[in-house]
Amino acid sequence: MSRIGKKEVAIPAGVTVTPSANSVEVKSDKGSLTFPVFPEVKVEVEDNSVRVSTTGVGAPKNASALHGLVRAHIANMVVGVTEGYSKTLEIHGTGWNAKPSGQGIEMQIGFCHLVKCMPPEGVAVTLTNPTTIVVSGIDKQAVGQFAANIRRVRPPEPYKGKGIRYSDEMVRRKAGKSLA
Repeated sequence: MSRIGKKEVAIPAGVTVTPSANSVEVKSDKGSLTFPVFPEVKVEVEDNSVRVSTTGVGAPKNASALHGLVRAHIANMVVGVTEGYSKTLEIHGTGWNAKPSGQGIEMQIGFCHLVKCMPPEGVAVTLTNPTTIVVSGIDKQAVGQFAANIRRVRPPEPYKGKGIRYSDEMVRRKAGKSLA
């Protein structure tokens, strides 16, 4: 059995967890999220906690992996509908910036054209200043994937450090050419 899967997930006040035969739904006033449940595991709600256990169906190694996976996703959904998730990106480069465009953003980042990024459903994008982008939402995977898509447009380069990076990311700088 998975070590992570053995731990119970505490349910805070205002959150409801509804397991069914093939999915789990977590609801709050911020929204609701669902995740499919595999035949190898079952989800039970007892008092104010969620317990995930294996059913004995399928290969034991696969059941152990899915046991921890389902528990981790349920824990992430509970945190998402209570606190939410956010990623902060910074734009580094002379004259490079971003501005809001409808629900998405337009970025001027050294190309001859503007780069437009539209967030998926349930993800919000805000600009605290022209060089700082904040991606937020209740789904951890969707927030992280959209932030990665923005970063992939112009990743930081190692010589001058120009590009889009996470706020807590450290870019290792390389020495340029040296004349001997």
